[in-house]
Amino acid sequence: MTENRLRLLQNIPLFGGIREDILHLLLDNAREATIPEGEFLFLENAPGDAMYVLESGQVAILKQWQGIYYRLNFLYAGDCIGEMSLIDLGRRSASVMAMTKCNVIELPNAIILDLYQREIEQFLIIQMNMARELSRRLRVADESLFHEMIKADQVPRH
Repeated sequence: MTENRLRLLQNIPLFGGIREDILHLLLDNAREATIPEGEFLFLENAPGDAMYVLESGQVAILKQWQGIYYRLNFLYAGDCIGEMSLIDLGRRSASVMAMTKCNVIELPNAIILDLYQREIEQFLIIQMNMARELSRRLRVADESLFHEMIKADQVPRH
C-alpha cells in the first residue's frame, strides 16, 4: 500500500518536484483514517493542525450560515484538503463532509514544518506549489464571484 500512496503523492501538484525520499519521510510520519459516509473530516473554525490527501472517496466542502450548510465544492481521490492552514496558520475556513466512505492520509502540520529544519529546499518547493494551488483556487473564486455579481447587477461601473 505504501507504493500506491507514494505514487498518489507523486501525481499531486502540491508534491510536484519533491524527492522520493522526502515523500517516504512524509508518508512514514503520516496517519491514515477512514471517514464514514456522512461524517465530517473537520468542521469550520476548528484548529487547522493538519492537511489531508484524499486517497479514495468524495467529500463536500461546506460553509454554514444560519444553521444551514451550503456546498461550495466537491473534492475527489487525489485532491488535497486543508492545506491552507499550513500557509495562514488559521482555523478551518469550511467544513469537510464525506459524501462516500473516504480514506485519507493525514499529514500533521508539524511534519511539513519539520522539513524547514531538515530540507529547506524541499519545504520551499511544497510552499511554492501550495501558493500556486491557492492562487488557482482564488482565480476560480474571483471569476465565480464576478459572474454572480453580474447576475445580481451589483458590479460597479466606471
